[in-house]
Amino acid sequence: MTDSSTAGDGAAPVSGGSQKVSPAGRVNWSWLRVTGSVGPLGIATAVLWLSIIVLLPLAALTVTSFDEGWSGFWSAVTAPAALDSLRITVFVSVVVAVINVVMGTLIAWVLVRDEFPGKSIVNALIDLPFALPTIVASIVLLSLYGPQSPIDIHLNATQPGLIVALAFVTLPFVVRSVQPVLIEADREVEQAALSLGANNWTTFRRIVLPTLAPAIISGGGLAFARAIGEYGSVVLIGGAIPRKTEMASQYIQKQIEIDRPINAAAVSVALLVISFATLLVLRLLAERSVRKEQETR
Repeated sequence: MTDSSTAGDGAAPVSGGSQKVSPAGRVNWSWLRVTGSVGPLGIATAVLWLSIIVLLPLAALTVTSFDEGWSGFWSAVTAPAALDSLRITVFVSVVVAVINVVMGTLIAWVLVRDEFPGKSIVNALIDLPFALPTIVASIVLLSLYGPQSPIDIHLNATQPGLIVALAFVTLPFVVRSVQPVLIEADREVEQAALSLGANNWTTFRRIVLPTLAPAIISGGGLAFARAIGEYGSVVLIGGAIPRKTEMASQYIQKQIEIDRPINAAAVSVALLVISFATLLVLRLLAERSVRKEQETR
C-alpha cells in the first residue's frame, strides 16, 4: 500500500491564496501579464498622470477634511448651513437633470430626424456652454431675469433662477449622449411597427425609448454630476442666500473666505462622494447594457 504522504511526481499540489499553481509545481503569474497596444510603459505613464492630476489632489482634500478627526469631519458636514446647502444642491440638480432628460432628448430628436433652415447653427449652439465661461452665463441670465429684467421676469435669488442657470450649462450632456444613438438607430423597425398599426407614441415607447434609455440615463447622470459642482453660472443669478439659494460650491467658497478650510474640505468630500457614486452607477448601468446587447446577438 502506498503512503499518501509520498505523492507521485505528477500529483498537483494544492493552490494557496490567489496564486495559480501549474501541474509542475510552478506558480503561474499569467494573471499579472500586461496585454494591449501600449504596453507596461504606457500603462505606467497613464497611471502616473492620473495620480498627479486626480488622485493626489483628492487624497490631499480628504486628508484635510479629517484634520480634526472623524468627529470634526462629521460636525462640519452636518452643520445646519452645510446640510441646507447640500440639500438645495442635490434638489436643484435632480430637477435640472430631469428637465434636461426631457428637453435634451427632444432637441436631439429634432436635430436628427427633422430638417429645417438653420439646423447647423442650432447644432453648433448646443456646444456653446462647453466653450462659454460659466460666469458669462450668470451675467447674461442676471441681465435677462434680474431686477432690471427687460421681459419683466425676475428670477434672481430664487431656486428657479438656479435651475435655469444649471439647465443652460448641462443641456449638452444629454443632447450629445442621445444624438449618436438616434443617428445609428434602425429606422426600419420603427417603420415596420407603424405599418402594423402602431401609433407614433406606441412606437416611440416600445421600440425607440428602450434603445435610447442607456444614453438618456447616462446623459442625465452626467448633467446631475456637473450641476452639483457648478459655481460660475449660479454665482450671480442665485444670490447665495443661506438656506434658500446657497449652493454647496458657494458655501465652500464662503468657508474658505472666513478661514475654515476643514469645513470647506469636508463639504467638498461630501460632493465628491455624491459625484463618484453617480458616475459609478452610470458605469455599472453601461456595462450591464453592453452585456445584454452582447447576449441578444
